[in-house]
Amino acid sequence: MIYRTLGSTGEKVSAIGVGGWHLGLKHVDEKLAIRIVRSAIDRGINFLDNCWDYNEGESELRMGKALRDGYRERAFVMTKIDGRSKKEAAKQLDESLRRLDIDYIDLVQHHEIIRFEDPHRVFDDQGANAALVEARAAGKLRYIGFTGHKDPLIHLYMLEVAEQNGFHFDTVQVPLNVMDAHYRSFEKQVVPELVKLKAGILGMKSMANGILLKSKTVTPVECLHYALNLPTSVVITGIDRMEILDQAFAAAESFHPLSNDKRETLLRKTRAAAAKGKFEPFKTSSIFDGTAENPEWLGEEPPKIRELVPA
Repeated sequence: MIYRTLGSTGEKVSAIGVGGWHLGLKHVDEKLAIRIVRSAIDRGINFLDNCWDYNEGESELRMGKALRDGYRERAFVMTKIDGRSKKEAAKQLDESLRRLDIDYIDLVQHHEIIRFEDPHRVFDDQGANAALVEARAAGKLRYIGFTGHKDPLIHLYMLEVAEQNGFHFDTVQVPLNVMDAHYRSFEKQVVPELVKLKAGILGMKSMANGILLKSKTVTPVECLHYALNLPTSVVITGIDRMEILDQAFAAAESFHPLSNDKRETLLRKTRAAAAKGKFEPFKTSSIFDGTAENPEWLGEEPPKIRELVPA
């Protein structure tokens, strides 16, 4: 396994991380989920991804069971919360701590920053970031970040609003894959800013849950190599079978920085398929937007905004 530094935190994390969503899928039973997590840790992966809303909490519950018997001490645990209000964010964080059955979470991220209003809600006086800052002071978490998959301009706006509020994110999670380079590109627009800010870059959707592979232009290992070649601290990948875990380790073991020729070959092969975002539906549809289907997860709008709106 390759290890990299997580932004300016100084933490050493595995260059590949285990995605939490797949651990709670119906075709993955609890025994297999625990085996995947423990085998990953035993073989050298230490970065574990999860989220409060994944599979109605089942993903966190299974990961929590996997972290028993000494595995917690060997893992860097990340989860995400959807709440935009301080009250809802604090509630979800406490639920995640109970499900994961751990005393603290290494990294908590604001999930699905996919609307231009999200930064304002997060950084309101009664917003979610106030809850995470208080939780950090109380020892419930160590680092704070955010995620999003919709549009690089929204990520850039979140960074701008954070700066206006004097806040520096430890990590930022972005879709990074060989097709993103061609369409509404996080690689081109967001990654350079994150490098300047020395934030830990967490790559996701390197294969978009297999959707990229349906283009028949790239292989799974090529997808992982492309994402690993970017200035990522971690590339998070979904694993629902032991064979997929083996594939992730094979990609790490065979990875070498891509030559310009190799990189251009991959981009050339995917250019036509990627041109209109067909294989990145998380950018072009609402199918991947859990908070759009469940707006109650966000919590109430800021009181000072509601007061301005006529009843």
